Amino acid sequence: MSNEHKTKPGDETAAVYWRENVKLVCGLLTIWFAVSFGAGILFVEALNNIQLGGFKLGFWFAQQGSIFVFVALIFVYAARMRVIEKRFGVSEE
Repeated sequence: MSNEHKTKPGDETAAVYWRENVKLVCGLLTIWFAVSFGAGILFVEALNNIQLGGFKLGFWFAQQGSIFVFVALIFVYAARMRVIEKRFGVSEE
């Protein structure tokens, strides 16, 4: 008997599906990191020259902006996953 792992027809599809999911998550987390760390910490001095609703933009991103971006990214993730799930035939619809 051989101990080699034999791939089933669905294994490759599942691996591609998972790779698409991880790629999407990494991309969205990169955007969130760039907004929360970049706008809230690294570029705060430059952004503070701009006012938004009476508050400095750097302060706004540090306090509220990154949270709004994170919530928006959740909706983007849900929409993109619907497309990916339909493409791989695992949609619940």
